[in-house]
Amino acid sequence: MKLINAPAISTRHGIAAACVSVVLLWLAFPGGGEFWPLLPVACVPFLVSICRGTRRQVFLFSLFFGTVHFLVQLYWLVFVVGHYGGLPLYLSIPTLFLLCLYVAGYLVAFASIARCLLQCFTPSVCLWLLPSVWVATDYLRSFVFSGFPWMDLGYGFATAPLLMQVSDVFGHYGLTYLIILLNTLFAFCLLARGTKQIRKAMVIPVCVLIICTLSYSAWRWQSLDAQLTDAAVLKVGVVQGNIDQGQKWDPAGQGVTVAKYLAQSSTLVQGVVRPDLLLWPETALPFYPLRHPLLVPISRFLQEEEVMLLAGAPWYDLQGTTADTIRLYNASLLFDANGEIINRTAKSHLVPFGEYVPFKRFLPFIAPLVESVGNFIPGTIENPPVCQNARIGVLICFESIFPDISRKWVDAGANILVNITNDAWYGRTSAPHQTLAMTRIRAVETRRSVVRSANTGFSVFIDPLGRAQDESPLFESWQSVKSAALMEE
Repeated sequence: MKLINAPAISTRHGIAAACVSVVLLWLAFPGGGEFWPLLPVACVPFLVSICRGTRRQVFLFSLFFGTVHFLVQLYWLVFVVGHYGGLPLYLSIPTLFLLCLYVAGYLVAFASIARCLLQCFTPSVCLWLLPSVWVATDYLRSFVFSGFPWMDLGYGFATAPLLMQVSDVFGHYGLTYLIILLNTLFAFCLLARGTKQIRKAMVIPVCVLIICTLSYSAWRWQSLDAQLTDAAVLKVGVVQGNIDQGQKWDPAGQGVTVAKYLAQSSTLVQGVVRPDLLLWPETALPFYPLRHPLLVPISRFLQEEEVMLLAGAPWYDLQGTTADTIRLYNASLLFDANGEIINRTAKSHLVPFGEYVPFKRFLPFIAPLVESVGNFIPGTIENPPVCQNARIGVLICFESIFPDISRKWVDAGANILVNITNDAWYGRTSAPHQTLAMTRIRAVETRRSVVRSANTGFSVFIDPLGRAQDESPLFESWQSVKSAALMEE
């Protein structure tokens, strides 16, 4: 039995179906309604429109669905490039549309391949192939043109920790597969209504898979929860300075910034629970630290309190005597209790057109538009910083959205992850909620605690089960100490 074009759908109804799916996904996603039970049915209207549309309609429906869906998810980009990037609305809005059209192209590819599969195979076969194609396009999007794996469907389960435990085996892509599998099943059942044999052949295997998945998740939850009670811990003091982004890099305010972080850190070390390590966010030191006078009060504080510090800061290396031999890094610095820098890591995945200009040699005409863009050098992942028994994998800024970076740190020996970031760029939009959701999945995928320190955003302690604990508010100064489990499995 073929499901496509039976019966045909009008273009108006297909666009309406795509709109329904966009709304349902927004209601299900972090930063939107956060009602994850909608995920198994959110894409059903879109999938039905693909099955019933012509080749031309399928292209139109998928392009419309993808563009509008990502406009809803990425609208904050206008704020970022407009408010902080200095682009006027007549440039920032087209920038958003171009990005959304680009990522929508992957959904167009999915829909086109899906239509071909539906013409060649039975529904029972396509039931398993369509989710595979969807995941494949998500995977391509994660590395093509440096990668943009923002809010794949699997991240919708981030607020339901018990349901995402299988991601330690299949990653968040496995969650996406299950979501699309259920959506495809419901869509096929609607299209094949009245054909009980087909429905039975599709429903039973999917139910078996879901039961196995839930059983595994429950087992892993119980076994790991028991392990956490006996695991070694590192007491981490997280500081959220909430430094205004417009004043952060003002040389006149650098001393005030350092003084604020030291004052909040002093509150932590004098509290009931004394931290082993202080964690400051990305570029908490808004200056190049080499021989900078503001390192003196920091060093003195660490010596007096006998505590270690991991903080974000820009860094440079001199490879020669000319300006073009200076190598700039977005770095993290580990200070020991003597106030000495004993380890440095650098961000390995840089933001295109934010920290570097891709293909700069071949795109000289865009130089006037990106004069303020940094020319940073990516770092390498090796030798995790060490604090007592903790070997720390450092995720800087949006590195937490790339699962391979977290995995590389774990493979290098990290038994805990930290994410130092600055979500002030996003303002009070959905983006901080989305970055937190993606970071929670990283904890489950790697089975590592993740401690997150943001200039502002959501500073939080996440355990290896993905549970967020002691979460900070947005745009407020905040500090907290909590024990983070050190996992060795």
